[in-house]
Amino acid sequence: MAAAISLRRSSCRLLLTRFHNSATLAGQRGGATTTTTTRWLETIAYEELRAHPEKPYTSTAFFIHGFLGSSRNWRSFSRNLLASLSNSSLSSNWRTVMVDMRNHGKSAERKLDPPHDMENAAKDLADLVKAEGWRWPEVVIGHSMGGKVALQFLQSCSRGEYGDSALCPKQLWVLDSVPGEVNPLNSNEEVRDVLRTLQSLPSRIPSRKWLVNHLLGLGYSKALSDWIGTNLKKVDDHETWVFDLQNAQQMFDSYWEKSYWNLLENPPKGTEIIIVRAEKSDRWDEDAVERIQKLANREATESLGKVSFSLLPNSGHWVHVDNPKGLLEILAPKISSL
Repeated sequence: MAAAISLRRSSCRLLLTRFHNSATLAGQRGGATTTTTTRWLETIAYEELRAHPEKPYTSTAFFIHGFLGSSRNWRSFSRNLLASLSNSSLSSNWRTVMVDMRNHGKSAERKLDPPHDMENAAKDLADLVKAEGWRWPEVVIGHSMGGKVALQFLQSCSRGEYGDSALCPKQLWVLDSVPGEVNPLNSNEEVRDVLRTLQSLPSRIPSRKWLVNHLLGLGYSKALSDWIGTNLKKVDDHETWVFDLQNAQQMFDSYWEKSYWNLLENPPKGTEIIIVRAEKSDRWDEDAVERIQKLANREATESLGKVSFSLLPNSGHWVHVDNPKGLLEILAPKISSL
């Protein structure tokens, strides 16, 4: 059964009330005055898909896109995942929530507090859950930078940073994202080169065609140039970026620097962390692969969660584009087992 799409864009804002106590002037009654200030905390934008929108959902999977991506990158794959989950179990009713990370997609239009790093990008997920009054997601799936945001979400959740009511996901999927610090010798230097190029462009882009031709002239591939062109939006007589380039740069720096090896060595009880490596990806070095394989092969203990390692064949870094069928065959059976 095909999943029905509900393009529900969140407009929810979380009301924060802060109380400030200060000493009164001598002789004033009460000894202290209390002032109250309120402000609205905006949450990130998202799209929601349900296999059976007419029925209450029973379980939730979050999707977190990669750097300079958006929620729509995972819309087609989410449909196929929901259809597969629906066919495998008549009693469960899954939904997927595809978020726009801060400074990306529709979330770029919202005022989200700095710093723009992995910690706050993960906290945005927790704020969204709280603001919408949702149950905590059973599954969180992150691709590339989104994989590290997912790991940060699990780490903060397990440490109680989101409050006593927060529950760690049962499964956390990290799709072609090395959990340690980024090796400066790998292809992420290409991303930095792209960022420098984008920062050199005028803020008002004449057209998508102009941008693609300009990038081709600089030596970028047709595929990469076309993909960068999908990040434009029409404003009056010109195009501009759907993301906040300066703040996104800060997020990339944080992504580059953060390491979650300690989390993989000590996964919280009740959670399985599944690392999926794309066979043709150039993001991995031998040390990282061997380290994850050792963690996945170690003997299980009752006090810790589990780490698994899967290889997606015939795929480069863009796993949902290069081999969506193979990726579905990895994710769907394991998720349906919950």
